[in-house]
This record gives sequence, C-alpha cells and structure tokens, in this order.
Amino acid sequence: MGGASFGIDPDVLRGVAEEILQVHRLGVEMALVVGGGNIFRGLNASEYGIKRVPADHMGMLATLINVIALGEALAGLGCDARVMSAIDINKIAEPYIRGRAINHLGKGRIVLFGAGTGNPYFSTDTAAALRAMEIEAEVLLKGTKVDGVFDRDPVAHPDAVKFDTLSYLEFLEKKLQVMDMTAVSLAMGQDLPIIVFNLRERGSIERVMFDADVGTLISGDAS
Repeated sequence: MGGASFGIDPDVLRGVAEEILQVHRLGVEMALVVGGGNIFRGLNASEYGIKRVPADHMGMLATLINVIALGEALAGLGCDARVMSAIDINKIAEPYIRGRAINHLGKGRIVLFGAGTGNPYFSTDTAAALRAMEIEAEVLLKGTKVDGVFDRDPVAHPDAVKFDTLSYLEFLEKKLQVMDMTAVSLAMGQDLPIIVFNLRERGSIERVMFDADVGTLISGDAS
C-alpha cells in the first residue's frame, strides 16, 4: 500500500521485487506467499454485510491480484517467476501442484503462491506455513510492518518490548498477535523455524537471510 490506505503502490511493488531478485541472485531458492489485506480483508467483511465464507473467497482473489502484480514486477526485472493459485483459475495462474512448484524452484524460478490455502477460515500465515512445509523450505520468513515480535503492539505502545527469540510454545502461550497461531502450531509440528522481520526497511530481505540479529526467531528452542 505504501502510504495509501489501500491498493498497490508502484514504488513499493518495484522495491520489493528488486530486493527479492537481489537475494535470489545470491543463490537463495525462494517461494512467496502474498496476502491481500491491502485490497480486501475477509475478517472485516461484516462491515459490508458479507458472510465469512464468501468474504474469504474475496480475500483469496485479492491475494491473486497481488501475486500477479509481483510476478509482473519480477518479470520486468528479467526474473523468471511463476504464479500458482490454490483455487482453479487456469486462464490467470497455474494450479498449485506441489511437485510442479518444486520443479520450478529446481529450475531457478521464483514461485509465487496465491489464493491462500484455497479454503475459507485459514489465514495467509497458515497458507505460508503449509506451503513452506510442502516444499520442504528451511525457514519461513514473515515480512510485516514491525521489527519482530513484541509483547504488545509497538505502534500503539512505544514502550513495547521486542523478543529476539521465542519458542513455539512461548508464542502460543503468550497469545502474541503478529502471526496466526494456527500457522505457528503447524510450524511447531514440523519444527519449521519462523523469522518475523520488518519488510518495510530497505534491504531487510537480504539481511534476514544472512544476519542472525534481524527480527525475531520462533523455533523449538528459544535459546
């Protein structure tokens, strides 16, 4: 969104694409799950008189708008990217098939996953955890608007304390809100580490890949 209240900021879109490509060129295999809250957020649908299931379907379509935009931004930079959708929309995106996604990664392509899990009631965070496990990713990176996981919302509470590390159980017991608890529970079941970091800082995608001090690490052992 950039500084706007909704939509896609072209400068932000290009900036994120440039950072992704820069890291990809360092030899990092990357697959991305993109949300749609900048266009439509299903959880707020009651304000429009829309029931949860169709609202979540609208949210899935919003994520597809974003992944198509990001895919085109990457293509414009000379990157080979593939958009895959969890819902059937074959004239716009490839259907998500695990083996095909892994094959794309093996050929040096960046894969973008749209439409969440394809099911209502599941967040984009949960989709990211699921896809990460399916493609056997080494780590799940959660890009957000704050520097990591805090004990309170740091935007509303300037004195909020940041956690450098957390165990999965600590995150769940403290009911921290920066990431969906279902996603963290899924990651815990497969011992998939999660790093929460600030996507809005220029160069943060590369730093989180190579600097252990960036963001908050959520894993099986908080130490």
